[in-house]
Amino acid sequence: MKMILVGANPGERSARVGHYYAGRGNQFWPILYDSGVIPEPIGYEDDRRLVEFGIGLTDLVKRPTRGIEEIERQEFAEGRVLLAQKLEDLRPRVVAFNGKAVYEKFAGRTCKLGLQKETLYGAQVFVLPSTSGQNAGTELGVKTRYFKKLAALLKSLKD
Repeated sequence: MKMILVGANPGERSARVGHYYAGRGNQFWPILYDSGVIPEPIGYEDDRRLVEFGIGLTDLVKRPTRGIEEIERQEFAEGRVLLAQKLEDLRPRVVAFNGKAVYEKFAGRTCKLGLQKETLYGAQVFVLPSTSGQNAGTELGVKTRYFKKLAALLKSLKD
């Protein structure tokens, strides 16, 4: 496994259709391709294909909500334990958090976007701006720039 991408939790539409990042305003899938993280465009309906590129998807919390502010502290605590178990089992080379708030809830501290100094279970940690439609305050160009940095990091990994 090259990378695991961690979201906060599924949105209501994603939970309803059973696919990651299916929200109408979510820019995840186009940015993933436009930045070079994946070599071909795919949509949420084909989310399971990401394993072909060595990428797994998960969420810190599995309960769908309209926004991260609806998630309880206890749910984040439980999510931290479950994510740690996944990382220990799967041993990805990179763990990318789709959203600064997601990483901050996981780590229990503030951070800056981009590559972090610490590692998780031997994996490099990269924090992305959230692709959620609710993150309209961050321009598409900024989001794409960080995803391009992630793509460069992935390309630099030795097989």
